[in-house]
Amino acid sequence: MGSVVVVTGSAGLIGSESVRHFAGLGMDVVGVDNDMRSYFFGADGSTKWNLDRLKKEVGDRYTHHDLDVRDRDGLTALFAKLGRNVGLVIHAAAQPSHDWAAKEPFTDFDVNAVGTLNMLEAARQHCAAAPFIFTSTNKVYGDRPNSLPLIEQETRYELPPDHEWFGGITEDMSIDQTLHSVFGASKVAADVMVQEYGRYFDMPTAVFRGGTLTGPGHSAAELHGFLAYVMRCVMEQRLYHIYGYKGKMVRDAIHSHDLVSAFEAFFRAPRVAEVYNMGGGRASNCSHIEAFQLASEITGLEARTDYVEQNRIGDHQWWISSTARFEEHYPDWKISYDVPAILREMYEANQDVWKPAG
Repeated sequence: MGSVVVVTGSAGLIGSESVRHFAGLGMDVVGVDNDMRSYFFGADGSTKWNLDRLKKEVGDRYTHHDLDVRDRDGLTALFAKLGRNVGLVIHAAAQPSHDWAAKEPFTDFDVNAVGTLNMLEAARQHCAAAPFIFTSTNKVYGDRPNSLPLIEQETRYELPPDHEWFGGITEDMSIDQTLHSVFGASKVAADVMVQEYGRYFDMPTAVFRGGTLTGPGHSAAELHGFLAYVMRCVMEQRLYHIYGYKGKMVRDAIHSHDLVSAFEAFFRAPRVAEVYNMGGGRASNCSHIEAFQLASEITGLEARTDYVEQNRIGDHQWWISSTARFEEHYPDWKISYDVPAILREMYEANQDVWKPAG
């Protein structure tokens, strides 16, 4: 098995955490990233700062390719050159916003679905034995979670304690016949294809269906990067628009470090065609209202929010992942960050950067 890790979206949140983590284990990392986030989200979303930092920190262990996952020939050539030196593939490149996808559905599908197929096929041709990890999303379940019997509480929605998914939603939830958003549908296509390459070609593939993935490596923009953007708005005294559900919608948040340590667990003991819901679970979750309360406590600043009655199409009212299946397969893994710890770290990491204008 090779000692090279290929990471797509290597300057993004999960990609950059993966680069650091596996370089730290003594592996050589080949990164694929062309900063499409700046095209999706403008200057706020650019990952260039993260790439510059990464190159400095990781040094010679990191080789960067300014390559688009839609470039099938480019990917094929890269994998042909690396060949069986590849010991792990982490495919984290994506168009990540459901609002954005509806504006350019071809771009969204070409990046998310076709880009994933390009990666799978390049891996199958040149390093089929290397574990292939895909960062999917809980949006593959569409708005199905909104049919749960939710109870409105003072600051959040919640499931009844005797409900089978009170501890978190499992992989048994159907992904069919529900409203996904265009983004959710392109990720479903990718998600199912990663499973299929595992089953059909007997490749060690894993789909990680993330909830809110977060950490200090996030390029926080309004349409993507929930907790980072909450903290950024409070620190810069920007106005934050809360869309619908009275701000009581619940998200579980997993720190990029905890997700990447799950990747390492799979890498060390790979399985075929696995699917895991992956998030903060009951250990790390909050509503929008609670996130602002926490951010205000940490910063000592008042949050500036306004409320938009209309919720975002297909938005989850309540999402907490069950990580029970992953923990059953990898009992040594556990969550090390909760929401307050994540927000505190963001505050500390960005004190010199996120300041009020004026």
